[in-house]
Amino acid sequence: MCLVFVGYKSGKLRRMKIIMGKKVLRIVLFLIASGFFINAQSATKVDYSQRAEVKIFIDEMVEQHDFDRTYLESRFSAAKRLDSILESIAKPAEKKLTWKQYRPIFVTNKRSNKGKTFMAKHREILERAEKEFGVPVEIITAIIGVETYYGKHTGKYTIFDSLTTLGFDYPPRSAFFKSELKQFLLLSKEENIDVDDMTGSYAGAMGMPQFISSSYRRYAVDFDGDGKRDLWNSVPDVIGSVANYFSEHGWQEGESIVHPANVKNKSVVREKNALKPYATVGQLKNQGVDVRQDLDDKAQITLLRFKGKRGDEYWAGLNNFYVITRYNHSALYAMAVYQLSEKIKK
Repeated sequence: MCLVFVGYKSGKLRRMKIIMGKKVLRIVLFLIASGFFINAQSATKVDYSQRAEVKIFIDEMVEQHDFDRTYLESRFSAAKRLDSILESIAKPAEKKLTWKQYRPIFVTNKRSNKGKTFMAKHREILERAEKEFGVPVEIITAIIGVETYYGKHTGKYTIFDSLTTLGFDYPPRSAFFKSELKQFLLLSKEENIDVDDMTGSYAGAMGMPQFISSSYRRYAVDFDGDGKRDLWNSVPDVIGSVANYFSEHGWQEGESIVHPANVKNKSVVREKNALKPYATVGQLKNQGVDVRQDLDDKAQITLLRFKGKRGDEYWAGLNNFYVITRYNHSALYAMAVYQLSEKIKK
């Protein structure tokens, strides 16, 4: 759910590094990665309701999902095209962060201390979620910490405008965003939430755990028993929903996540990290990989390489590591969540 990318000019980044200290640069990198440099005010008023493809979309929502035509026409007529989103999403990522650069953004004492406070405050709910779904309290806490800094940064974009803009004015991924727009409207109807009150990231991720609309509908749970699923204001719903997401994606209760490894034969390391386990511990042992943990030789793992502060780091990721990447398809993200969870747990 956390959409991390950097699209800032490398020359400017170098100049910033010269004039800024390391701590400030980390903040800048975090803001870039989180999309904070997008100008949310850059919008164009267009009448989407008059566009042919929008009319077809409205017809489908009316005929297949019993929406009121007048309501949808009114909503699309008032929708804003967010030009800043189109400009940013069209730019290729000019700087790909290494683990050395990525880790200091998320795995910090400040974030882990705030996580400990969050965990202490909501211990009873977290333990109930762990008991019901099998996901450790520190993993649930770390996800919320990485995604939105425990609810502090949930996004200020009106999601209806964001998804309308991307669904009808961004051809490369229009099918995906139109599908999410459909899911968003269904969600607003099911949960009885005004679309104007539903805000989030520029790509449509919502609330403290940053669920996209389809994930919200499929995995969010009412964990406080009030009859609705609220990922903006209900911490119990947030905690239960994150745990349910992991459970539904195959989290194995009581199993480990990732372990350090020594690699004698560097040729066995894949050029690009595979997120899903692809070999057994025994097979990699035979190729010169020593997993620094007593794992069954039949256990499935993926051999990971990260460019760390002291050079290359090698890790053996198990199924639960892969499950974390189902939340965000990035090995860096999963490692940040794991290491933050370990700092929170201590």
